Amino acid sequence: MSKAYCAVIDTNVLVAAHLSRHEDSAVVRVYKKIIESEIIPLYSPGIIKEYKEVLSRKKFGFDPSEVNYTLALIMDRGVEVNPKPTGMKLIDMKDLVFYEVVLEKKEDGAYLITGNKRHFPSDPIVVTAAEFLEIIGETK
Repeated sequence: MSKAYCAVIDTNVLVAAHLSRHEDSAVVRVYKKIIESEIIPLYSPGIIKEYKEVLSRKKFGFDPSEVNYTLALIMDRGVEVNPKPTGMKLIDMKDLVFYEVVLEKKEDGAYLITGNKRHFPSDPIVVTAAEFLEIIGETK
């Protein structure tokens, strides 16, 4: 892959990538593409706040240094976006910040990678990790 793609990464994708025992799973491959600067993560202060809160939950048992690495990686390799409020209503309103950020960068070809597509409006820019990998031509 020569082109870097911009994407908003839903928190559930990061959690799944950290929990996965399968190096070839779609979520792990997406996370590796962030590390390799092949995905430019789009984020806002609200997204970083959610990442930190969720990844730090005791139930996951993630090492705090691993959480800090992930947050630093996203902020270092990514682009901060301060989206305009849309006033939209979603099933889970905590997801709105993710959708508003991707909408702000939709014209730049950005995607929202999530494990919960049903939480968002039906939109070709809202994709699963596996769908994203297929879109960019990364098949196993």
